[in-house]
Amino acid sequence: MLTVLIGDDEPMIRDVLSEVLQAEPDLSVVAVAGDAEEAIALAERHTPRVAILDVRMPGGGGAHAARVIRDRCPGTRVMAFSAYGDAGSVEEMRRAGVTEYLLKGLPNTDIVAAVRRVAAGR
Repeated sequence: MLTVLIGDDEPMIRDVLSEVLQAEPDLSVVAVAGDAEEAIALAERHTPRVAILDVRMPGGGGAHAARVIRDRCPGTRVMAFSAYGDAGSVEEMRRAGVTEYLLKGLPNTDIVAAVRRVAAGR
């Protein structure tokens, strides 16, 4: 089972993304966080295979959470899921160790495929 943590400050995004991923037989959402610090704490507790982080969320933002999660949970791969596609946001997340950057609004099949790619290290 491929385990996933979702970190986003919007409850509706967390709920919908969780539903999309839980509908897949090989994916399991093990934790959902509303801010960066909660995402870090839950990543340490659950050591998910993939952490999906919003770029701009309270508690230090997605880049901060990504750096700390990558440091404390080396087996967890991190991807960004954001409404912001500007070059600065993308570059900040890449420097933090994010391997995939998705814009909100993509089809569910693209999101699921990206989670699997990130988990596989591609």
